[in-house]
Amino acid sequence: MSTSRRLRALGAAVATVLLVGGCAAGTHPGAAAVVGDTEITVGDVDTTSRAVSTALGQDFNSTVALSELVNNALVAHVSEQRSIAVSDAETAEAAKLVVNDPTAYAKFEADPVARDFLHQVAAAAVATIKLGGGTGVKDPKVQVAQQAGLQAIKEASKDVDVDISPRFGQWTDGRIDSKISGSLSEESAQAKAKREAAEQAAQQNQPQG
Repeated sequence: MSTSRRLRALGAAVATVLLVGGCAAGTHPGAAAVVGDTEITVGDVDTTSRAVSTALGQDFNSTVALSELVNNALVAHVSEQRSIAVSDAETAEAAKLVVNDPTAYAKFEADPVARDFLHQVAAAAVATIKLGGGTGVKDPKVQVAQQAGLQAIKEASKDVDVDISPRFGQWTDGRIDSKISGSLSEESAQAKAKREAAEQAAQQNQPQG
């Protein structure tokens, strides 16, 4: 499996079955997403997408980057609630399993943004295993622990608000569906009234033929 597919597969395995209940009132200006009290800015997404694309040597688009950043934030939130800790050594060990090509791994480590992203994904993977009763990536029953961890995250995250900017799509079953407009694109009554008033004014100001 290529490094790109492995990176995406690990991220998907971390939270592919997450079902998030509720929806935040709206992202902050300039935010790509808000997960609980964690804000992910559009700048975070763009810089992550560019850095990871460069490290991989192939496209890692902004929607995929944001989906992984949201997944990482969700797992971190649940881990904090359950007092699950992941050490730097455990994170580094998992990171080398995600990117096991020495050349690609060196590129990730050389770029602070790519390195931080890789370590977030790796830490989320370890945390998921621990949430399922496992000890880490080398646990002899790692797959069983991972599945149990996914279930634990699914249950715990039902009350975590996840709001995605409509620029990217909508959060659905642990991923961003770019074909569905995000909740923020739903026009409020106030916004609708302003838009209709502006359209009416524009029509009235048009020269009469």
